Amino acid sequence: MKGVVRIRYGTRGAIAAGHPLATAAGIRLLATGGSAIDATIAAHAVLAVVMPDACGLGGDALLLVRDAHGELTALNGCGAAGAGAVRAATEGGASVTVPGIVRAWDDAHRLWGRAPMDMVLQPAVEVAERGHRVGESLADATRTQADRLRSGGAKGWVDELSDPRARARHPALAAVLRSIARDGPDTFYRGPLATAIQDAVRRAGGALTLADLAAHRSVIGAPIEIRWASRPLWVQPPPSQAVLLAIALRWLDQNPQRGASSLDHVSVELTGAAFELRNRVGEGAALLNDELAVDLGRASRRGGPRGALHTAGVAASDATGLTVSSLVSVFDDFGSAVFVPEGGFVLNNRAGGFTSAPNDFAPGKRPVHTLAPILVETAHGPLALATPGADGQVQTLLQVVAAMRFRGLSLAAAISDPRWRSEAGQLLIERAHRRRCSLARLGHDLKVVEDGDLRMGAVVGAGCEDGIPMAVGDWRREVADAAT
Repeated sequence: MKGVVRIRYGTRGAIAAGHPLATAAGIRLLATGGSAIDATIAAHAVLAVVMPDACGLGGDALLLVRDAHGELTALNGCGAAGAGAVRAATEGGASVTVPGIVRAWDDAHRLWGRAPMDMVLQPAVEVAERGHRVGESLADATRTQADRLRSGGAKGWVDELSDPRARARHPALAAVLRSIARDGPDTFYRGPLATAIQDAVRRAGGALTLADLAAHRSVIGAPIEIRWASRPLWVQPPPSQAVLLAIALRWLDQNPQRGASSLDHVSVELTGAAFELRNRVGEGAALLNDELAVDLGRASRRGGPRGALHTAGVAASDATGLTVSSLVSVFDDFGSAVFVPEGGFVLNNRAGGFTSAPNDFAPGKRPVHTLAPILVETAHGPLALATPGADGQVQTLLQVVAAMRFRGLSLAAAISDPRWRSEAGQLLIERAHRRRCSLARLGHDLKVVEDGDLRMGAVVGAGCEDGIPMAVGDWRREVADAAT
């Protein structure tokens, strides 16, 4: 059943994250004088502890940051396939790319952090050492992926995380987080832990080396900018597929749809048209000039986006105006399921994102990435938005942003509103959606799902409204928001 979404306002800062403990960690940093980046990293680290099915030290982080002066930076913390890799796979060692999250934390903290890193990571260390309740979502994911996890060396996880009432502790992960806080990213990308990562990948049939780990760097640069209602809207540049959202929004900006039913239909069609360009995401802003084939009167039922669920979002803003939109991920549930016992985490399977040329596999190459956080400059200040959901990220954010502009909904109402998701030619749609019949008449192949179905995402939002920090979280999944 649909929940209530409210905007939280603060004086020092505000944050929304994919789990209540992550939100609590971020608020703790903001309340003690930390920046929005400090709060974001603190939340990321807790998510790595309590949501290992969705994210962790073996995965990636993408951030869009608007600083106190209004300058935008895209920080891409995703890694490449090994320089000696000979193939890509969707699971096992050949699916692992260099984990980028730890380096991304260090880069973000160096540029925008205020609190010392040991303070930033302390909440996650405490949760890892003291333990956390597993909960239904993590237990379900663990039971579903039990065979993969056992094959990847995480039998102990299967035993511990399958019980939703269990208290899970992660001593090895706590030790790694302490060493990152004390010694920086080299404790992850060089030395004994790097050797452990290399060995785990090799045992699982992959080819990631110490040299690959040591050579990894984040990609830091300018985001892609479009005009949305005469104001700037920014998305991550390649290899993120966020440009597909920019393409759809730019089309809507130039061809506004005022009716609610027509807006839904056109947005579905825009999703299908944009995802036909997915393999060319590497062209970046040049794709904005491509013509999209959109039938205003009939559903095309394109194959379009693929199914996947996990990832976790964090959005934060502080009293200076520093605003962050971010996502962390290991890609599929538990990523590759390749476990690093010395660190207590699984590695990503991001090499499963390679498809056809020009997004085909090559050694040392980054695949197109599903993580797609955005930032919008509104009439009242910056607004950061992000959601999990793989290819659903583009669709969920398209619906939220378009509903605010063309249907006149508030941010909270737009996040709360029932959603659809286009997937493999079908249109999944929440039971409470009021325009199901009109979409069916236009030829969409509807599949009604329960309200709050995981595939509908879980939006996190934060920003500064007339100089006041604010945050808002979805009622879906375990999202929580808070302000201080």
